[in-house]
Amino acid sequence: MANIASSKKDARRSAVRAARNRSLKSSVKTKVVKFRRAAAESAEDTEQLALTAVAALDRAASKGVVHARNAARRKSRLMKRLNASGVVEVEAPKPAKAASKPARTTKAKKAEKPAPRPAPKKKTTRKSTS
Repeated sequence: MANIASSKKDARRSAVRAARNRSLKSSVKTKVVKFRRAAAESAEDTEQLALTAVAALDRAASKGVVHARNAARRKSRLMKRLNASGVVEVEAPKPAKAASKPARTTKAKKAEKPAPRPAPKKKTTRKSTS
């Protein structure tokens, strides 16, 4: 155990954070397991469970409990499993709408940009010889 007061406080805070992180990780694991069981049984609420698990992973990643790439990898695997389960019907992609505004050109962007200001002139001061 630490002897310095600030070190003791750091240890206490670390213990509180570890407990909070453990709780969050556990809830993420629970939601992922619920989804996996539902996917294996081809249950009706599989899609909703997948969305819940993805949201939990996003939340854990944003709080730093799991690394962002770890969460992304796990979400990818969840969605892969959801698509393989055949529960979700994949809709055909809708055709893209025609753009109502014409695309801007690079010349238009240059015209909008203000001209750079010239550098300020340096002032020189004479030293008085008194």
